[in-house]
Amino acid sequence: QVQLVESGGGLVQAGGSLRLSCAASGFTFRSYAMSWYRQAPGKERELVATITSGGGPTNYADSVKGRFTISRDNDKNTVYLQMNSLKPEDTAVYYCNAGYRSPIFNWGQGTQVTVSS
Repeated sequence: QVQLVESGGGLVQAGGSLRLSCAASGFTFRSYAMSWYRQAPGKERELVATITSGGGPTNYADSVKGRFTISRDNDKNTVYLQMNSLKPEDTAVYYCNAGYRSPIFNWGQGTQVTVSS
């Protein structure tokens, strides 16, 4: 059974940083690209960042380029999202999923990120 467990969210002031983690199980993690998504209140879920299976090329939404960094540890079946210079508009529930630009598995519960101005 596939499980995606996100953690690391919280309340932070604008300009601050957070590091999100996503622990994956139930599939061959190292064989899949992984992505982070977010969903703000009243908005559709959007793709934030993607990393290939081997941890090579990454891609980011224009809104987070230069501020967010996606990485992974294939030995720990975990993908990370380092978020710096946070803005109030980054407030959302953040989710991870397998797949390069389209989600493959059911969503986990996500982790709430709230950035105060």
